[in-house]
Amino acid sequence: MTVPTQPHVGARIENAVMGRIAGLLRRFGWQPLAVPYTGYGSAPADGQGWVRVLLRVKLRPPRIDPQDESSEDDEGGRWWRKFFTVGLGDVPVTVQVGGRAHEVSSGRGGYIDAVLASDLAPGWHEVAVRVEGRPTAVADLRVVGPGERLGLISDIDDTVMITALPRPLLAFWNTFVVKETSRRPVPGMAALYGRLREQEPDALVVYLSTGAWNVARAISRFLERNDYPRGPLLMTDWGPTNEGWFRSGRDHKHRELRRLVGDLPQLRWVLVGDDGQHDPQLYEGLADEVPQSLRMVLIRQLSAVEQVLTHGSPLPPPNRSQALNAPSPVPWLRGTDGAALTAQLEQPRPSSAT
Repeated sequence: MTVPTQPHVGARIENAVMGRIAGLLRRFGWQPLAVPYTGYGSAPADGQGWVRVLLRVKLRPPRIDPQDESSEDDEGGRWWRKFFTVGLGDVPVTVQVGGRAHEVSSGRGGYIDAVLASDLAPGWHEVAVRVEGRPTAVADLRVVGPGERLGLISDIDDTVMITALPRPLLAFWNTFVVKETSRRPVPGMAALYGRLREQEPDALVVYLSTGAWNVARAISRFLERNDYPRGPLLMTDWGPTNEGWFRSGRDHKHRELRRLVGDLPQLRWVLVGDDGQHDPQLYEGLADEVPQSLRMVLIRQLSAVEQVLTHGSPLPPPNRSQALNAPSPVPWLRGTDGAALTAQLEQPRPSSAT
């Protein structure tokens, strides 16, 4: 594949437009604000650890208190407000990880996704991030120890939260009209995650979604409000990329799944998703490649109505294993909600076809 010599025209247009908007806002007194997201890391037995720090530098009006998270994120409000943000690239940021200070710089859209050396012990930690001249913000980090064994990767839309995406009209309604506090959890899924972590209550939980980083904090509040375990979110950015007009959500999930397995080889993963889109195919591919890294796959089965709302057909999208009737190298369980899946956990059964 030929590597483009310059960014795609869509990215160039977006860069030019956002650059002009940023310049105008700065003349009105808007200032950079570091907005951290929850990251993760590893503390190997030899003591040479690392952490993955995730944050975004955005422009915020001077009336917003950077320490007031509710005002910055419009807690309880409609999600459309969260998409009207301006990221700022090429901004130096100091990240204090334990006893080490690191200097990083925001990239396109203001995003920072950096792997930094760390001396942090296993467990939860707070990392200070600071843009010069602005108050310090705090990022949460979950550092995984060499003796830990369980990880859980969960989809979000229609797996833990009822969204009925990605039909365009419904996506618009859910994103730009429905209030954050009105969003509904999938029944029984929080209890299912608690059941999976009974023997290892500190097991790492990662939420992997094709949703935009703009709503990451709102989703974190939703998860906390509905008793889901705390954990990093791995989202994406909507809009043009250096390669095309739109980024691929499926490629994002494919890439992050393999990165997590490679980053944390001491863990065996439980994968949780739904059958409304690509989760079964993505999880199947990973199970074929690295079955030794997976404990099981759990798939929430959408109802016929939910399938129609999600992709226009009352039946789940076909996948390769169903067509070939091929067995999976890891156990698969399917159920309509968390209670149905939990009941199946009580009665282990052999691996089955996906």
